[in-house]
Amino acid sequence: MATTTAPGHIGLNVTDLERSVSFYRRALGFDQLGVSTAGEHRYAFLGSDGVLRLTLWQQSDGTFSAHTPGLHHLSFQVDTIEQVRAVEAVLKELGAPFAHDGVVAHREGAASGGIFFSDPDGIRLEVYAPSGADAEPAPNGSAPTCGFF
Repeated sequence: MATTTAPGHIGLNVTDLERSVSFYRRALGFDQLGVSTAGEHRYAFLGSDGVLRLTLWQQSDGTFSAHTPGLHHLSFQVDTIEQVRAVEAVLKELGAPFAHDGVVAHREGAASGGIFFSDPDGIRLEVYAPSGADAEPAPNGSAPTCGFF
């Protein structure tokens, strides 16, 4: 019998725990559910409504590489394009680098779309809404935005 699974929390390696906790809390509105900053095992648990969504582990150096196997990008869904734009405004205040200028549709004529940006370690991220991006441009013609940034 096949079991149906769904993503649980996501774990990311970061270079500076405090910087990353601040970024994800401010940019995406996560609550800090737990943290360990003593000793060499530094980590934080972030979530919302008491549900763990993201763990950050300070055990890396360097920057994220899109050229090695592993994570391509991490995507977060919100309900509306207005919520995407609210996240975009906070990210601009934080100086986050964007892959595209503003909200883009996932492909030509798609209703879904969002923003594509990087965290302080260069990890590629997306915040999108399932509808409301109908009038927004799609970069690279019909190429899916979330696959080629």
